[in-house]
Amino acid sequence: MTDYTALYLTWAHLIAALLALALGIFQLLRNPKGDAAHKALGRGWIVLMLIVTIPSFWMRSLEAGSFSWIHGLSVWVLFCLGMAVWSIRKGNVRRHAAFMMGTLIGVAMAGLFAILPGRFISEMLNYATP
Repeated sequence: MTDYTALYLTWAHLIAALLALALGIFQLLRNPKGDAAHKALGRGWIVLMLIVTIPSFWMRSLEAGSFSWIHGLSVWVLFCLGMAVWSIRKGNVRRHAAFMMGTLIGVAMAGLFAILPGRFISEMLNYATP
C-alpha cells in the first residue's frame, strides 16, 4: 500500500469514526426510539461503522505490517453490528440496544487509544511526541 493510500484510508477512518461517535451519542439521547428517523439514522450509523471497521484491516502500523490486538476489536465490532441488526429484526429490542451501546462504547474507547501521542493519527494531527 502506498503512503498516500494509507493516508487517505486513515483520514476516511478518522472522519467516519468521529461522525459515528457523534451520531451514536445523538441517537442515544434522542427520543422516541424506534421511529422512522431512529431507523434511518441507525442505518447511517451502521454504514459509518463499516467505513470505520473494514479499512482498519489494511491499517497495520501498530505491529509493523502485521495484525494487532486492535484488529480483534474490529472483528468484534463487525460481530456486534451483525448481532444488533439480527436482534432488532427478531424483535429483541433489549439485546439490540445492548449491542449498539456496547459498540458505541467500543468506538469511543478505540478512539481514545487511537489519538494517543505516538500513534499515526497523532502524527497526522501534528501533536505526536518526538
